[in-house]
Amino acid sequence: MHDKIREVLKKAYQIEVDGYTFYSMVADRAEKAAVRELFEKLARDEVQHKAFITGVMGSYEDRGVEAFNIQRRDPALKAFSDTIYTEAFRAQARDAEFEMGVLSIGMTLETRAIQYFSGAARSATEAEVRDFYQFLADWEKGHLEALQRLYGGVRETAWAEGGFSPF
Repeated sequence: MHDKIREVLKKAYQIEVDGYTFYSMVADRAEKAAVRELFEKLARDEVQHKAFITGVMGSYEDRGVEAFNIQRRDPALKAFSDTIYTEAFRAQARDAEFEMGVLSIGMTLETRAIQYFSGAARSATEAEVRDFYQFLADWEKGHLEALQRLYGGVRETAWAEGGFSPF
């Protein structure tokens, strides 16, 4: 049991490192200020997640399952989405193959993280651990929903401006 929990925590840490790396690289490459700001914000959020998981990992070694009985902030899914879905982003992401591509990749990363944490929650035997894993899945859901919203808006704008409408 302890080895499985450690493995999930290590994977959680790596998921945050991967997210930070991806979002930071995109921010560095973005030519448009609003796009750069969006991915910088996502990267900063991953740093916060990583620090949170690191704290739980250290506490778990000392306290065992009790380490999961910690104060968690509810992931404010809509609030996070609203802070990155700005008019400036929409305006600057026009004709944005790069932006659509990185949003799609970001959605894939977040979907995989949600699937991993949700699966870990389903297989956890202790309620504290199960709730923590579900919390992590919900955290990633905030990013996914924000990216989906952005992707949909950019795609609709591109289709409208290009005179393309599949329906």
